[in-house]
Amino acid sequence: MSAHGTAQPMTAHKSGPLTGTALVPGDKSISHRSLIFGAMALGETRVTGLLEGQDVLDTAKAMQAFGATVTRHGLGDWSVQGVGVGGFQEPADVIDCGNSGTGVRLIMGTMATSAMTVTFTGDASLRKRPMGRVTEPLALFGTEAYGRKGGRLPMTVVGAARPKPVRYALPVASAQVKSAILLAGLNCPGETVVIEREPTRDHSERMLIGFGAKLEVERRAEGSVITLQGQPDLRAQSVAVPRDPSSAAFPVCAALLVEGSDIFVPGVSQNLTRNGLYITLMEMGAEIEFQNPREEGGEPVADLRVRFSGNMKGIEVPPERAPSMIDEYPILSVVAACATGKTVMRGVKELRVKESDRIDAMARGLEACGVRIEEDEDTLIVHGMGAGGVPGGAVCATHIDHRIAMSFLVLGLASKQPVSVDDASPIATSFPIFTGLMAQLGATLTQA
Repeated sequence: MSAHGTAQPMTAHKSGPLTGTALVPGDKSISHRSLIFGAMALGETRVTGLLEGQDVLDTAKAMQAFGATVTRHGLGDWSVQGVGVGGFQEPADVIDCGNSGTGVRLIMGTMATSAMTVTFTGDASLRKRPMGRVTEPLALFGTEAYGRKGGRLPMTVVGAARPKPVRYALPVASAQVKSAILLAGLNCPGETVVIEREPTRDHSERMLIGFGAKLEVERRAEGSVITLQGQPDLRAQSVAVPRDPSSAAFPVCAALLVEGSDIFVPGVSQNLTRNGLYITLMEMGAEIEFQNPREEGGEPVADLRVRFSGNMKGIEVPPERAPSMIDEYPILSVVAACATGKTVMRGVKELRVKESDRIDAMARGLEACGVRIEEDEDTLIVHGMGAGGVPGGAVCATHIDHRIAMSFLVLGLASKQPVSVDDASPIATSFPIFTGLMAQLGATLTQA
């Protein structure tokens, strides 16, 4: 039984060439933030291209519970009537963030500096994830948090009635933690300062500036110093959400692995804090063309032309690249299994506290499919078997994790024998059109 209801086993079968255009959903990170910033702005924010996965829908419900008016006008077309910084009302009920670590951590930040008490929960997967990395810096503002052992949900957060400005150096690279602190700083007098040694995705900084916040980023010896002036009047905006590079990774990698494939993926975000996977794939020998580079909604985008690449080689991925591709290591490990030589992924311990322990989940599933794996707390090494060389034939556990489910289904399209997953239902949280899109390209996915 999954947290999403009855488990939905699914099997991917060896595929003929994948062809056509893959219209992947809007970027999940920007979708969450467009709803949250819209709720904290004055006036009506209009959002086009919003990802309508369950994670984002849960954030929309939360913003309504805090007093914003959130309206769906059509597919991906939404509006948010905001209440302004400091204008949130205390929700009448528990805030359920479903499967979304991004949603819960950002929303905790939004209310951390308001005089209100909010209880957060989520599905079985989210309730296993530690929240201390967010609640500890929020405590510096004067916020209190009471959760289960290990700082886990359900958790009640008591906002600071008289918040104090914070200067905080991130101990680990995390865009979620950075964003939660900046969101808390919005309703705090004075300057909130976040220092990050390693760059992480910068959507919050870009969007805060776009909504009218006074925010500066300085590059210093200690890293990036982000300074936010508190209590601004955020102004409603029109937000065009670019297509999600994390979602695009699945059809892109499938096309690289399935012989004869040639697909087109338009309008994919090329934000430098998000494109580590694509740099890595090119270094491995992937045939990807980046066409018509441009800017949309303040974000760089490009159209991708992707062809089968049967001569990819394993590489050592630079650890410092991890923050720009942390969500893509599961699918990268599948590509690595179909390359020649070994691919070494270090500096990836963050994967152990995602929706599942993604290092363990991918290692066990790949081993079941006949691939040799080495791992430690912070490292995953995949010994590639070359194009079409992976035996497959296994049922892989997804651990209620959408990226694990999609990664093994991609593997099944290129392995000798079909690959099954025990539960494909979590895919709806972030990529609800995945199975339909892959089928349209020519993939064969069957439900048990």
